[in-house]
Amino acid sequence: MKKAITVGVFDLLHLGHLRMLEKSKSLCDFLTVAVHDDKLNIKDIEFVYSLEERKEMVNALCCVDSVISYERVDLLLPTLDFDIFLYGPDQNHQYFQKALQWCKKNNKEIYSIKRTQDISSTKIRNILNISNYYS
Repeated sequence: MKKAITVGVFDLLHLGHLRMLEKSKSLCDFLTVAVHDDKLNIKDIEFVYSLEERKEMVNALCCVDSVISYERVDLLLPTLDFDIFLYGPDQNHQYFQKALQWCKKNNKEIYSIKRTQDISSTKIRNILNISNYYS
């Protein structure tokens, strides 16, 4: 059985997230999704949903088998049993670089999942901040 892990914030869950998770699931038998803990705010954003709410939303997706939380991806991966690490092309900060190095040293498969064009949490945040629709 192939086990995979992917990580993300998943604050504004959108079609791009869904497509990425569905693609991730197509590459494995068991997909674990690690949701970023809002205690360590690496993106310097205000979260819309709490960690527990984000985990609940991700867990509701039929392509997801397990949901956990994490603070740093490079510290998380060595604690898990998995075969494949899946990540998005925008996930490239120093902790991801360390995580990728760890995966290579430990013979883990690595896949970068393409982004869904023209959709991102940042774009959604920008639209909502510009619009007075909700005020």
